[in-house]
Order: sequence, then C-alpha cells, then structure tokens
Amino acid sequence: MVDVKRIQEGNYDLITIVGEVDASSSIELDNAIAEAIQSGNKAFLVDCSSLEYISSAGLGVFMSYIEDFKKNDIHIVLFGMNEKVRNVFEILGLDQLLTIRGEKEEAKSAL
Repeated sequence: MVDVKRIQEGNYDLITIVGEVDASSSIELDNAIAEAIQSGNKAFLVDCSSLEYISSAGLGVFMSYIEDFKKNDIHIVLFGMNEKVRNVFEILGLDQLLTIRGEKEEAKSAL
C-alpha cells in the first residue's frame, strides 16, 4: 500500500511517497510523476523518507521517465531514502542516472 502526494513548494513540486511501492501500487507513483511533468514545472523533489520498500515495478516507473527528464530539462532529486531502499537503487545503477541526496536541504541545493 502506498500514498503518493504532490504539492507545489516554492519553485519546485514535492512528491512524497509513503509506504510500499510494488506492482499493484506503482501506478500511483506513475500518475504523480506524470501529473508533475504535465504541470510544466521543471524541478521536482521526491521525498522518500517514508518509503519502506520499492519493487522492480516501482523502480521501473523512475526508469521510464529518465529520458523525459533529460529531453524536457527537468531536474528531479530524490532524498531521504533508508539504507535498504537506497541499496536497491545503487545495485541497479539508478544512483548514476538519478540524483539522490540524504536530506531535503541537500536535495533543494542540488536542483
């Protein structure tokens, strides 16, 4: 079960992920990212501090947007991952394709 919220904060959108992103709930994450892109904003922070688990389907959501981010000059920074979640991103090399920071202030600076 996952809860994904998107709010405008200053000059960026903040997407907060709470719970577990698996095959059945990854559509909620996909919808939030798609809406954020469609809003026309070029800067996004993704708060992963309450993300407990992410499956390959959830990772696939991020992977499916990497080209869109580059093509549309969209800056996205993920932050607050617990060690288990961060390890999954690192094992698959997504930490090389996406910007990941420890805390929100670091993430805002990376935008």
